[in-house]
Amino acid sequence: MLTFKDKVVVITGGARGMGHVESTLFAEGGAYVAICDIAPEEGDQSAAELRARGLEARFFELDVTSLENWNRVVADVLQWKGRIDVLVNNAGMLFRKTIQDYAESEWKRVLDVNLNGTFFGVSCVAPIMQKQGGGAIVNIASNAAFSGHADPAYTASKWGVRGLTKSAALEFAAFGMRVNCVCPGLVVTDINRHSPHLRPMIDMTPAGRAVEASEIASVVAFLASSASGGMTGEEVVVDGGFTAGAAYWKVATQAGLYQEAKR
Repeated sequence: MLTFKDKVVVITGGARGMGHVESTLFAEGGAYVAICDIAPEEGDQSAAELRARGLEARFFELDVTSLENWNRVVADVLQWKGRIDVLVNNAGMLFRKTIQDYAESEWKRVLDVNLNGTFFGVSCVAPIMQKQGGGAIVNIASNAAFSGHADPAYTASKWGVRGLTKSAALEFAAFGMRVNCVCPGLVVTDINRHSPHLRPMIDMTPAGRAVEASEIASVVAFLASSASGGMTGEEVVVDGGFTAGAAYWKVATQAGLYQEAKR
C-alpha cells in the first residue's frame, strides 16, 4: 500500500461515487483528507464514517465553479493543517445531450464544473505548493478526451483538462510540483447506474467489464505518491482497453482472430 502519512490531501467531489472511494483510499494510507463537495449531508457523513474508523478526514463545502469558494476552502484547509500536499480535481458532471439538444446554460454548466473548476483548483493550490517546495496535482479527465463522444460538452471539457494538465506540468515543474491526469473509461456509479449506454460500452470493451472505482483510485494514489516521482504532464488511461482500439478489437473478435473476454 502507498503511504501518505501526515500528507494533506484535498479531493473535490470527494463525498460521493469515485471521489468517495479516492477519499477512503488516501485516508487509509495515513493522509489528512479534505473532502470537498457541494453536498454537505453526504460530505459530513463520509468524513464521519472515516473518523469512526480512526482515520483523518474533514468535510469542506465547495462549489468548484466559484473562485471565491476555492479561496475560502484553501484558507480553511491551511488553517486546519497548515499545508496542502496533494490536490485531486475529481468533481465533474455531464448531461448526455447532443449538440442540437444542448441549452446554452447546460453547455456552460458542464464546462464550468469540469474545466473551469479544475483550473480554479490548480491556480489556487499552486502558490501553496510552490512555497512548500512541491506537491502533486491529479486531474480527472476521461477516455472521452481522446475521441468524439455523444456528450459534446463533456468531451470538450475533458480534452481541455488534458491540455490544462500538460500546461500546468510545464509551468510548475521548477517548483517541485507534478501535475498528471487520469482518464477513466466506464465506471459504474450512482450517476450512470441505470443508463442505457452501459451494456453497449461493456460490449465494446476488450476487458469485458466496467472499470472499478477502486482501480481508478489506485492510479490516482500512485500519481500522487513519490512512487511516480518521475512523471509529470502525463495522462494515464484506465478503461479496460477501450481507447486502445475498441472498434478494431470488436471486428477482430467477430472475425475469430481474438478471443472475447468472459462476461
